[in-house]
Amino acid sequence: MGPVRIQRVYDHEPAEGTVFLVDRLWPRGVRKADLHLDGWLKDLAPATELRQWFGHRPERFQEFASRYRAQLDQHPEALRPLLEAARRGPVTLLYAAKDTEHNEARVLCDHVRKLLAGSSAGARKGAGHQDEGGGQG
Repeated sequence: MGPVRIQRVYDHEPAEGTVFLVDRLWPRGVRKADLHLDGWLKDLAPATELRQWFGHRPERFQEFASRYRAQLDQHPEALRPLLEAARRGPVTLLYAAKDTEHNEARVLCDHVRKLLAGSSAGARKGAGHQDEGGGQG
């Protein structure tokens, strides 16, 4: 299982692993040919109404995050491509927001990490509990 990380689409850094754009709208000023994507996961983006309500206001971020997680929980099938890619290796979630702390990609990344940790903890528990690393090291 690889790490899941976020990266601003305008940073022009090479993205690691499988790369997904997670915004509902295409980033302004970016040509499609310039982004080397494995997918554009529009269906994972916050609903238009939620995105507009949030308006990138930091004081609304906690409520936004809570509503967005509820939206994600209601549509687990939309998470499938992202979870499968993360189980195979590193994943980078690209987003366009200027605010690097208060954005949907951060919420999505944290949500996916928790889901992956829960599924791997369940797998470990089912196979018998092992401490840190499980033996050889």
